[in-house]
Order: sequence, then structure tokens, then C-alpha cells
Amino acid sequence: MKEHTYFKIGGPADVMAYPQNINDVSRLIKFCNNNNIDYFVLGNGTNLLVRDKGIRGLVIKVDDNLNDIKVECNKIIAEAGAKVSRVAKMALKNSLTGLEGASGIPGSLGGGVAMNAGAYGTELKDVITKVKCIDENGDIKEYSKEEMHFGYRHSRVHEEKLLVVEVEMEMEKGNYDDIKNSMDDYTERRNTKQPIQLPSAGSTFKRPEGDYAGRLIDVSGLRGFRYKDAQVSEKHCGFVVNLGNATCEDVLTLIKTIQKTVKDRHGVELQREVLIVGEE
Repeated sequence: MKEHTYFKIGGPADVMAYPQNINDVSRLIKFCNNNNIDYFVLGNGTNLLVRDKGIRGLVIKVDDNLNDIKVECNKIIAEAGAKVSRVAKMALKNSLTGLEGASGIPGSLGGGVAMNAGAYGTELKDVITKVKCIDENGDIKEYSKEEMHFGYRHSRVHEEKLLVVEVEMEMEKGNYDDIKNSMDDYTERRNTKQPIQLPSAGSTFKRPEGDYAGRLIDVSGLRGFRYKDAQVSEKHCGFVVNLGNATCEDVLTLIKTIQKTVKDRHGVELQREVLIVGEE
């Protein structure tokens, strides 16, 4: 699985399937249910930490083929496997404003919608109108923005075993140059402030109320602190990075150390943002 995650960490999966379309995904889930097979749906693997023993059952990888993007006037309809950055570029091409802040998010749209990903004061829910999902029975269902129960790094996907397969977004027409300038500015900020040159799962912790995880970790004296090849980024303390040969257990040990240190020194309990999956 380390070949399928940004963290470059994770043991083997039993089987991996590459569905060609939404109906394929539905059929795979129904097959797993009918045969009592565990399954995990994988997008772009950006916000994921896979355990060292890997994943049992079937991994359904959706980002390779479910990546169609259509533009209809001021609407974009995109499949879940499309990268958020690619959807943002499509918005720019059509002078649609609303995805500038998301232009640097590296993950797939499905994963981004599931966690209501955001950056620079914006969230994906700001432009979403409808979301097509597959439920745990393999049935395709459609939800309005309100029915998705969006919150900070939260959606209905977390409340039920749902899989996002298609998203409809509605945006306003804007000025191409203004949109591009904003995207370029956000890209420059990301490139200069985040450790994008090293494997990671993005922000390791959710933002605590009224503060920032990176600041708390920094003032706790943990900038650059490492356990084996897992390290608190020297560039941005909100990121745990893989220096080359870190295992899942190394990263989890470091995360627990960070959480305990911040709790002891500042009374704040940092909550993980990164998703952990696989056999313990």
C-alpha cells in the first residue's frame, strides 16, 4: 500500500480492484456484502496512513478511472476520482470562482468531500450543491448539500458507510486573471510554507478551537523532533513527515508523543486528521 499513499507507508493489500465506472463500484460493494468480504475504498491516498500489516479484504481504488469532469454553464459535475486541483483548474479555464483556495489540495474530490476539505478560509461545501454516493448496500443515492451534514472536516460520509462517487458544484462567473492570480498566490504560499517535498498525509491534526496545531506543537519544543524516520516537519510543525523508511508504528508513536506533550504543556487535546486503516 505504500505505493498508493502519499505517506509512502503501508503493508500489502489482499486484492485491489480498479472499477471503470460508478456501476462497477456498486457491483463490487454488493459482491463483497454477499460474500462477507471486507472492503476499503481508496482515493488518491493523500490523507491516509496504512498499517504495516496492510489491508485485509478488497481495496477498491477509484481515482484511476472515475475522474470525468463536465462543465455545464456555471456548474461543474465531477466524478470522485478526479483530483481537487484538476477540478480547480477546470473552474479557472471556465472563469468560475469559488475553488481558488482548494486549488492546492492534492487529494481526490471524493475524499475531499467526505472530510469537507478546505484551505485559506474556504471549504468544499461552499460550492457543492449535490453529492452522489453509494451506501453500504451498494445502492446509489443522491444527497443535497444540506443532507450531507457538512461541518469542520466532517460530512454524512462519516456518519454512515457512504462512498462519494460524483459531485455537483455551482459557482459564479468571475474574471479569469483574478482567479488565476489568487490560485498562484495560494500555490506560492503552500510551496513555501508546507513540506511538500517529503512524504506525508498533509495536516496531521485538526485545528483546535481558537488556535493552530502547528503553533502548539512548535511552542512545545517539538519542531524537527523525530522518532526513527518519522519527524515533525521543520518547515511546518502541523505535518508529520516520512524521512525515508518510517513505518506506521513509527508515525503512531510520534503522534502519541506529540499529543501527550501538547496536552501536558498547554492542556489541549490534539485530534488526528489523518485516517488510519489496516490490520492491527
